[in-house]
Amino acid sequence: MDKIHTRSEVMEETTWDLRDLFATDAQWEQELLSLPDAASDIETFKGTLGQSAGQLLACLDAREALQERIGKTAAYARLKQSEDSTNPVNIENAAKAGDILSNLSSSLSFVNSEIVSLPEGTIEKYLSELPGLEPYKRSLERLIEEKAHRLSPETEKVLASLGEVLDSPYRIYQRGKLADMTFGEVLDGEEQLRPLSWSFYENNYEMSPDTKLRRSAYASFTETLNQYKNTFAEGYATEVKKQVVLSRLRGYEDVTDMLLAPQQVNKEMYNNVLDIIQKELAPHMRRLAALKKRELGLDKLMFCDLKAPLDAEFSPAITYDEACTLIREALDVLGPEYGEIVKRAFNDRWVDYADNAGKSTGAFCSSIYGSHSYILISWANNMRGAFTLAHEVGHAGHFMLAGKYQRLTNTRPSLYFIEAPSTMNEMLLADHLLNRSENPRMRRWVILQLLNTYYHNFVTHLLEGELQRRVYALASNDKPITAKTLSELKGAILSEFWGPELVVDEGAKLTWMRQPHYYMGLYPYTYAAGLTASTAAAQKIREEGQPAVDRWLEALKSGGSLAPQELMKLAGVDMSGPEPIRTAVSYVGSLVDELERLYS
Repeated sequence: MDKIHTRSEVMEETTWDLRDLFATDAQWEQELLSLPDAASDIETFKGTLGQSAGQLLACLDAREALQERIGKTAAYARLKQSEDSTNPVNIENAAKAGDILSNLSSSLSFVNSEIVSLPEGTIEKYLSELPGLEPYKRSLERLIEEKAHRLSPETEKVLASLGEVLDSPYRIYQRGKLADMTFGEVLDGEEQLRPLSWSFYENNYEMSPDTKLRRSAYASFTETLNQYKNTFAEGYATEVKKQVVLSRLRGYEDVTDMLLAPQQVNKEMYNNVLDIIQKELAPHMRRLAALKKRELGLDKLMFCDLKAPLDAEFSPAITYDEACTLIREALDVLGPEYGEIVKRAFNDRWVDYADNAGKSTGAFCSSIYGSHSYILISWANNMRGAFTLAHEVGHAGHFMLAGKYQRLTNTRPSLYFIEAPSTMNEMLLADHLLNRSENPRMRRWVILQLLNTYYHNFVTHLLEGELQRRVYALASNDKPITAKTLSELKGAILSEFWGPELVVDEGAKLTWMRQPHYYMGLYPYTYAAGLTASTAAAQKIREEGQPAVDRWLEALKSGGSLAPQELMKLAGVDMSGPEPIRTAVSYVGSLVDELERLYS
């Protein structure tokens, strides 16, 4: 029988090596406690930034150096908690780090406040006088653009000092999800009891060909979710209310404008992604749902059946090491510099792929400037995991290149672009699998993997984005956000998208409880934006070869030095209009067309 392991029971080689950040917890704590003194040194610049361009440069350089140290220190605490949130030491250290880092943010808030309060034209004059300020040009210009929405220096300092409190809804969500929730055992098709956890459900049972196991696990899983719905709803409502209040304080037209501002995305671009994909993709996904229902011989298609494999017998298990080899081969097209990053990620324990109690669910990549990326995933020996791993390696490759070629201040691009490099790797992995086999069954299977990628980004995350849009519209009109409201909204969104092909039961309506993205601003819809761009760029690589690869790598190396539309244009994709979105949706339709032919 499967067993849920504790962190101490998993093999060390299946975990990441955080000693590359800090050799011991004691060393980490020593660095954490030294940061306030470093911040005090920067505070000596207070009131002097208008003296000269050189004084401003000295301050920005000192702040950037401290931000690099803060990034490593914060990442260590966050990663330790992600690997095991049941460990009280990890929880205590995360709280300790949160308090100190909030105070640091408050201490450093004077820099931006003082810059925007300088007389008009001062920054432009400084930039022309001192070439050394060039790396900060983009961030300074964006800061000036936001001047109308900044509050008084005193207020900005207070808000920064409350950072730990204002971020608490996300931490409460994670704590409830990973440390407090427990699940009962469930029966499989052979009447055997299986253990159930959040990770077991999402990484195994949700994709099981065993209909009884899949549905019984879903029933038990959602029954437990239902017990926590009011608490989780209150936490999310607090997050939403926080953003609405901040948008009003800062004088934005509405909360959406405020949340899109750091992404450098306008409402038309935002609404295009949500509206076009929902409207034009729905018919294709309904055809896929009907095909799945027919081929699996189901009496009805439930929400928990959407990820059931169509050809379970042709989905052989794949080990982590085999997946690493496959991904390295698939990404070889991106050249030796990128390939070396992938090699180091797999050989030097950048990846934590153990499955243990208290570990964060899903997968993520945390990239730390001045060090390297870390990837979290729970390995379940299936090919979907290989695509997820390739996705996270895409984030790692992106940020390692950006960190190599850009200063810290210009490393991170807009969220609108952030998922393009990750989904590109999924496209390349699919191409690699298709190119190395003439087997029609293999082709059918790879198409299913590609459709899983589009389902994940164009359906799951996109419909999260639609829920956000509706929730913020209600909150902006001072409507209460409750568990009942969230479940009704989610149910309506699912029904509108899937139509009569899907049974939207009460458990499906609780899907809003399953993702942490709602606590990360307007993040969910950006998955679809990124996949739209990577779909177009991958097609150019197929058609043009090396010139398109070179353009893509140049976009990755540019980091956050350009606006998202400029980054995408650098890669040969123009996202200013709806055409790339429609083209990507049509591509999904062609995949469903081919799948229908292969199953006819």
